[in-house]
Amino acid sequence: MQEQKLKGQEKGEKQKPVEEAPKVDTEAMVPSEGVSRRRARDRPLKWGIAHIFSSYNNTIIHITDITGRESIARVSGGMVVKAHRMESSPTAAMLAAKKAADVAIEKDITGIHVKIKAPGGHNGPNNPGPGAQAAVRALSRMGLRIGVIQDVTPIPHDSCRKKGGKRGRRI
Repeated sequence: MQEQKLKGQEKGEKQKPVEEAPKVDTEAMVPSEGVSRRRARDRPLKWGIAHIFSSYNNTIIHITDITGRESIARVSGGMVVKAHRMESSPTAAMLAAKKAADVAIEKDITGIHVKIKAPGGHNGPNNPGPGAQAAVRALSRMGLRIGVIQDVTPIPHDSCRKKGGKRGRRI
């Protein structure tokens, strides 16, 4: 067996144990209030759900807890712009997402699952409006971790007869 020398000692001297680094309490280091966006990634994950309804007339972002029962933030494109024609724009969606993310970060949400919904249904369009992609990007840039992105557009499984009659719409 080899003899292990301790730090800075020769044979025959009295042995002193090597000092270990002091243990750091990581829970005490995590601030609970007034956390910046950059520090949101350092904290333990607490998940929420971002429901994004994006039509050609408006974009609505609703952040809930992981069960979907408790609302945390609800912002629409019309709350952040003045002109009605701008409600569905990517700019309004980005501003609405930033506003909702600020509230979510204040309430210690660090990661979100995204559910994107278009009007869909019987006669509505099945693809989301222009604000959906901008909203997801803005949520990511605010420091929230994105988990799953899901399309939850309602799709009818054999529904009412479409308008237009037997021969379709005639122009």
